[in-house]
Amino acid sequence: MTIYLPDDIETRARDAAKSKGESVSRWVADQVVRSLAETWPQSVLDAAGAVPDFPSLDELRRGYGEDAAREAIA
Repeated sequence: MTIYLPDDIETRARDAAKSKGESVSRWVADQVVRSLAETWPQSVLDAAGAVPDFPSLDELRRGYGEDAAREAIA
């Protein structure tokens, strides 16, 4: 695979790889894997619990009654 980066981005990528003691190829591969991971971005995780008066899960569910029976997934 060949990628083309603007000169300033290539320089930053090379510097980042060097600072981690990795090859540029390994560093880029790690960045691609991380960006494609099926996880919440760190900014979303950091926001969890950031609203002190947000209702708890129990408060949100209060008044809904019992869950309906569900079919098992085979």
